[in-house]
Amino acid sequence: MSAEGQAQAWAPLRIAAYRNLWLALLAANIGTWMQTVGAQWLLVTHSHAETLVAAVQTASMLPILLFALPAGVLADAFDRRHLLIAVQGFLAAVGVLMTVLTAVGHMRPPLLLTLTFALGTGQALTLPAWAAVIPQLVPREQIRSASALGAISVNVARAIGPAVAGVLVAEAGVSVVFGINAATFVLFAATLLHWRPESARPTESPERFTAALKAGGRYVRYSPTLRRLLMRIVLFILPGSALWALLPLVASERIGTGPHGYGVLLAALGVGAIAGGVALPRLRARMSASKLLGIAGILFGLVLLDVAALNDLAAVAVALTPAGAAWVIVLANLNAEIQLFLPNWVRARGLAVYQVVFAGGQAIGALAWGGIAQVVGLEVTFLLAAALMFFDAVALTMWPLPDLREVDREPAVIWPEVSLAVHPDPQAGPVLVTSAYHVRPEREKEFMEAMRLVRGTRLRTGALRWGLFRVGEEPQRFVEVYQLATWDEHVRQHDNRFTSADKESEDRAKEIADEGPDAQHLLPADTRAGDPGAGAVDVGATPTDAGGPGVSADTVTRRA
Repeated sequence: MSAEGQAQAWAPLRIAAYRNLWLALLAANIGTWMQTVGAQWLLVTHSHAETLVAAVQTASMLPILLFALPAGVLADAFDRRHLLIAVQGFLAAVGVLMTVLTAVGHMRPPLLLTLTFALGTGQALTLPAWAAVIPQLVPREQIRSASALGAISVNVARAIGPAVAGVLVAEAGVSVVFGINAATFVLFAATLLHWRPESARPTESPERFTAALKAGGRYVRYSPTLRRLLMRIVLFILPGSALWALLPLVASERIGTGPHGYGVLLAALGVGAIAGGVALPRLRARMSASKLLGIAGILFGLVLLDVAALNDLAAVAVALTPAGAAWVIVLANLNAEIQLFLPNWVRARGLAVYQVVFAGGQAIGALAWGGIAQVVGLEVTFLLAAALMFFDAVALTMWPLPDLREVDREPAVIWPEVSLAVHPDPQAGPVLVTSAYHVRPEREKEFMEAMRLVRGTRLRTGALRWGLFRVGEEPQRFVEVYQLATWDEHVRQHDNRFTSADKESEDRAKEIADEGPDAQHLLPADTRAGDPGAGAVDVGATPTDAGGPGVSADTVTRRA
């Protein structure tokens, strides 16, 4: 990498507020890895250790699976700084409780897993809020560098935390490790208190919680590209989680080492991850994302085979280093692809879904591999995980990653301002929008192909149903009809949800048609200006299906 490129990579650290928070978060990440090592080491001597040790990772990651998407909505609805401070206070309290209970000898496995779940819940609330805060800390052109520095923070913590925890567990006990973890949450909260952002809230009023939650889920459902990227994460995480879940047992049972040795193994993974992060820009410049992910998957599978065969601490540590590099190469690539693809209005919720998939894959995979290891042993388990990883690498040749380099995700205005004769309450609904086109017979097929792409833009940005109809009395007249839950949903769709790529789809349909679109907004018949009860109409009298019979509505026409 050139000197200029390296300078750009570290540029966000020149901003005092970001630098202070990055350092505080690095300390919190180190504390989290130390806590994980301490919790797992408390369980290695219990009966059913295979399942219990793997369950620590499940208890840490499962809350992200359950709460990350609601947390993304909360991060958009409340002051993110205040939310982060409150969550760090909660995490510090849980950390102190774990410290005290462990020190007095009252930490039983069920209680340990319950409190680990509580820590995971706090982390689930932290991740989307922190991701959304970054644009307030650094200029737009440095956001990618800030994201890369976040990955470096995680991997430095992975290298340092386990090694430090291994020493402290052996010399001072697990309670000290838990106490240090609690202190890191206090440090992060204090740094957030010291930070005074210029603008803490967006000017646009936040969406209602349920509506925002549904909008995020709807975007994922109707985005084939995003679903393909998420599937790639699942196919890598499921076999990869075997290594993280069962490594404590490799250290204690196969190698016969103590917490020092376990810390060395995790540190080797962390060092490899840092090396992978440093090499990633050069590797991206030389090969496609699909090829890079395929090579990294094969490399990780080979490491799983090595771990199944080796029982020497130094040999296993050396073998694990490329696994750390492969891990960060795959996940950093996929994370970057998702960030580049997601439009700004749904980015926090989309990244929350990414966290759900990532954490859910680790949680489910860890529990599954722990159960398998208890039945067939560690060696066979790692062989099965390696076979699944090789399958993932081969599948990439058949279902490669989409090329997103030319996809424009910048916001775009597709429609002109709407001028209504009736001014509905924002929660009035349901709302039907129709757009009429006139298309020559020889271009019908081409038009319908273009409208399939338009369908995706409508459903991703708020439509509940969509249909394209031909007018029986005028065969060359086509009417697009789609339904939204409320008028507020359409206003948000209209104002800020479309991207330049969506505009290209719309422009293509307009170009093919001779006339149109002539659009109308159909509102509930009893809609009144500012009437808070608008929308509370009998379901049987409202539009329930695009183009369905019995629709009674006030309309207003706009011409695009």
